[in-house]
This record gives sequence, structure tokens and C-alpha cells, in this order.
Amino acid sequence: MPLGAHELLVFILQLGLLLGLAVLLGRLAERLRMPAIVGELTVGVLLGPSLLDHLAPGLRFTQLHLLDAVGQVGVLLLVAITGIQLDFGLVRRRGSTAAKVSIAGLVIPLVLGVAAGYLLPASLLGESTSVTVFALFLGVATCVSAIPVIAKTLTDMKLLHRNIGQLCLTAGMVDDAFGWFMLSIVSAMATTGVRTGQIVLSLISLVALVPFAIWIGRPLVRWTMRAATRSAEPGPAVAVAVVLVLLSAAGTHALGLEAILGAFVCGALIGRSGHADAGWLAPLRTIVLSVLAPLFFATAGLRMDLTLLARPAVLAASGVVLGVAIVGKFLGAYLGALLSRMSGWEALALGAGMNARGVIEVIVAMVGLRLGIINTEMYTIVIVVAIVTSLMAPPTLRIAMRRVEITSEERLRRAAQDQLVEP
Repeated sequence: MPLGAHELLVFILQLGLLLGLAVLLGRLAERLRMPAIVGELTVGVLLGPSLLDHLAPGLRFTQLHLLDAVGQVGVLLLVAITGIQLDFGLVRRRGSTAAKVSIAGLVIPLVLGVAAGYLLPASLLGESTSVTVFALFLGVATCVSAIPVIAKTLTDMKLLHRNIGQLCLTAGMVDDAFGWFMLSIVSAMATTGVRTGQIVLSLISLVALVPFAIWIGRPLVRWTMRAATRSAEPGPAVAVAVVLVLLSAAGTHALGLEAILGAFVCGALIGRSGHADAGWLAPLRTIVLSVLAPLFFATAGLRMDLTLLARPAVLAASGVVLGVAIVGKFLGAYLGALLSRMSGWEALALGAGMNARGVIEVIVAMVGLRLGIINTEMYTIVIVVAIVTSLMAPPTLRIAMRRVEITSEERLRRAAQDQLVEP
């Protein structure tokens, strides 16, 4: 049945309120020399169970599933735009560096997270889950990054053209791809048990994604975008690009991988098609960065209940998990950068950028809660990790990048990106 008149009114009011406050607090965060994403995430915390539900229970957001749907479209398009601006020349030249950073940034937090999972009290486990499944889940939660948050942070701080920004995106995508693969295994263990066929199928899908994108996806995207950009108006190109991104996201999601992975790969293919120009990209970028992305980040906070941290046991456990998550991810990325003979400040910037978990952590937490792997207390702890690591990244990045000189290659990349977004 379609939405009734009252439900539609409530949805429109909630959507307008959420977006208005996200824009307002995002601008306030920028005035305070923080990325806009800080203010946008804060909106959800203020209007969700952490505060508003306690002050005025009657004003609770009742159309959260519809807001989630709008936000999901926004994050897919945000990741796609980031992929469009990915410098493949740098990826080819610094591929070994990205590999070292991503591998070290995976293994160390994964091991530490699994070990912490075995040591945490059983009161944080779901009712029907085992300690092993819980420990593996925590390992996955501590090893993932958050491409949407990294992308938004780098964009807000005007660091997307820097080599560090490009390496963060490349290594972060590798980490997230592995993290979603591991999450699918943990989910299977929590429900039907480990099935060899399901694991093999997910692994084959992940490995086959790159050659499929190169041999089939790239010529298809190039042909489609060439036809769409023949029009003098940006509308057809924008519509076709959005369709390609959504279909690619649906394809990877159907394969048991994350939809964000498909959106990022499709964006990269569009960027390499030779038909990504300011004529159609600027309008798309404006609506995504100004409307859809703020809605997504604001909506993420509506499921958080930080009042649970008032319990001493939950607060202590959150400190342990937060410490493991920060140290493990930062140490892994930092060591990977040093092994690639990068400077200490560059390594610090990479560690800070890779540490941002953001809404990907929220998604992981929601999966764990839905499957009964974790309870509400542990869900809140994982959300705390998402918030704190996202807030830590910008100031650390700012301090480190002040001491990393900009190169001529980065200036050229900045000029090329400006041409994509400025008609």
C-alpha cells in the first residue's frame, strides 16, 4: 500500500528537519575548523535515543526505514563520485605501498580484535551466539575502514588530490572488501554454520570482480557514457551515471559483497571513460555532497543510544574495544607506510585516515545485532568506536598534512579535479 497522508506528512517533516540541522551543524563544524561530517553525525546523536528520546519521547523518528533508504542512495553516489576522482596513475605507481598499508592495516587489528573478543565478558554476547563467532565478529569490526567517511573527510578538508588521500582510498577499499567477505563468513557461522560452497562463491566473486570490471565493465561504461554525453544538457549524463552506479551496487550486493564496493568500482570506471567532465559532474556532485550525503550521516546517528555507557561494565568494555580498534588500525597503517619508506608524518596521516570507521562500523554493528551475535550494549560500544575514530581523523590529518609538502603532481591532480567540478 502507498504511504497514507499522515505518514507522508511525517516523513516529509522528518526529512526536512534532519537535512536542515545537518546543513546547519555541518556549517558550524566548518566554522570550528572541523569537517562538515562531524556536525552531520552529531545531528543523529542529538535527535536519536541518546538525547531526544529521553527528553521528548513523543517526538521520536517513526519513518527511519524511509530515511535509511534515502541515505543509502546518497552514500552509494558519494562513493561513486570518490571513485571518479581516483588517480589510477598513482595507484599503479604506488600499488606496493597501498598493498603494504592495507595488509598491515588488516592483519594487526583483526588479530587484536579477535583476541579482545575472547577476553570480553560474556554479558556482551548475543543470547544464542558462541564466543568464537563473537570474537571473529569483533575482529571484523576492528579491521574495517569507512570509505564513505574517509571520502567525505578528505573532500571537506580538500585533501582528495593529495597522494595520502589517494592512498587512503585505495588501501581502505581493499580493507573493506576483505572485511565484507569476512563478515559474510561470520554471518553464515551465526545462522546456518560455515558452508564451504558459500565461502568459495564469495571468494570467487571478490577475485573475479576486477577482471570483470576491466574486460566487460570498462568498455560498457565507456560506450554508455559516450552516448549519454552527446546531449547538450547534463541531465542524460547524470541519469545514466546514477543508473550505472545503482546497478553496479546491486550486482556486488547480490554476489554477497558490499554494495558500496560496486559503487566505487563503477565510479572509477566512469572516471576512466574519458567522458567525466564538469558539464554533468558538477550538478551531480552538488546534490550528493549538499543533500544526500548529509542525510546519510545524520540518519546513522538515529540508532545510537549513548546513555548505555552510564553502566560501568559497558563503559570499561568500550574503553578496551576502542583502544584495540585505534591502536590496531593505526599501528598497522603506520607500519605499512614506514615499510614503504614514507616519512613519519606521511605514515601518521595514513594511520589517521585509515582509522576512521564511521557508518561502515554502524552497518557492521547493525548486522551483528540483527543476527544476534551481539546485544544492545555491545552494539553501543561498536557505535562509540565509529564516532570517536571518525572525530579523531580530521584533526590528526590536519596536523600531519601541514608537515607534508605538496608536490607538483598533486597540484596537477588538484587542477584536474577542479575542472571536473567547476563548469
